[in-house]
Amino acid sequence: MTTALFFLVLVAFFITGMPVVFAIGITPVILMIIQEGSLSINMSIIAQKMYGGINSFLILSIPFFFLAGRLMNEGGMTDKIYGFCNNLVGHWRGGLGYVNVLGSMIFAGMTGTAVSEASGLGAIEFKAMKDGGYDDEFSIAIIASSATIGPIIPPSVPLVLYGILSGTSIARLLIGGLVPGILIGIVLMIMVKIWVIKRNYPQRKKATFHQTWVSFKESFLSLITPIIIIGGMMSGIFTPTEAAAVASLYAFILGVFIYRKLSLQNVWKIFYETAKDTAIMIFIISTATLYGWLLIRSRIPILVLEYLTNFTSNRYVILLLINFLLLFIGCFMETIASLGILVPILAPLLLRYGIDPVHFGVMMVFNLVIGLLTPPFGEILFIMNKISGVPLDRVIKAVLPFLIPLFVALAIITYFPLIVTWLPSLLFAR
Repeated sequence: MTTALFFLVLVAFFITGMPVVFAIGITPVILMIIQEGSLSINMSIIAQKMYGGINSFLILSIPFFFLAGRLMNEGGMTDKIYGFCNNLVGHWRGGLGYVNVLGSMIFAGMTGTAVSEASGLGAIEFKAMKDGGYDDEFSIAIIASSATIGPIIPPSVPLVLYGILSGTSIARLLIGGLVPGILIGIVLMIMVKIWVIKRNYPQRKKATFHQTWVSFKESFLSLITPIIIIGGMMSGIFTPTEAAAVASLYAFILGVFIYRKLSLQNVWKIFYETAKDTAIMIFIISTATLYGWLLIRSRIPILVLEYLTNFTSNRYVILLLINFLLLFIGCFMETIASLGILVPILAPLLLRYGIDPVHFGVMMVFNLVIGLLTPPFGEILFIMNKISGVPLDRVIKAVLPFLIPLFVALAIITYFPLIVTWLPSLLFAR
């Protein structure tokens, strides 16, 4: 079977509009029939491989992180965090741009997905910026670009999935995303500074110490959520899966009993939406596992490795080529599905070229997350279109300049692996 056939069948399904999860699941079945030359294939192997892909304790963290993010959005935690950030840095010229980035960095320590950031904080941020006299394009661009921090700063659903598929320590991956997440926030703030100087945005009166202190006290219980999650994993008190469960329980207690924003009806709706998203995610993981198994059985990763080895032996060139590939794939495919397909193919390259799997995981996830901002299938672009009411073509044009700082951050993360590996190595040295 040729390597091209693996991807031609998959692309053909995508072109016909078939949902991603079915395209990934049906493709290996068709290829197995072609390999066997008969319709009589062993269906028990298919069931076994699909079940094996989701038979993991670590996967339990995914629904818990989904649940925690929704409880925080609906439970009033998002509003309080945004209010505190606004009082803290909102008085700078163009301050709401900085507030967006800072709020995203804090909120990233709770939800683990870019979509949760864009849809959760996005509506609040866009209204505040519109009321504050900012133009729609700048508001859309900074909200969308800062949402990419969500899957990098722990917790992170894509990093959990990468760890499961590649056999990499999830604790190391999550901690490894902390410094890169801060780096992304810094480069976006630099971009905001440049934009503010260019556009001469308004500057409001500085909040008093009393106002800042009051907003801090009101948001304190929300602000310590990332400390509980990250600190618990770093100290070894609980595993990533247990951290996700603790985050969900903590968000539930805050939303229902402390802030009293969640009713039983809200909670039921949140559980229903979380169950639905989890079912979709689990289905994607199981079909991607089957697809990956057939790739390996067909020696596709070995063929790709041999081709690249003949092409170049330079690790930096390989990383550059992989980045181009991931950026291209990210334009057409959702992050989770991309990980399921690409991790089995690219994993053999890590050992051959001496690339740290933790460094590669953070680089890969950030690369694919940038794809959420690129047409034609950039999910965050559609979210911003819905939130703002701005036509999609204007949304795309607004976001494009803010891809520049994200590419700068990606290049730094790619070619300075210590940014990712230093903190996990320090904490897990024992």
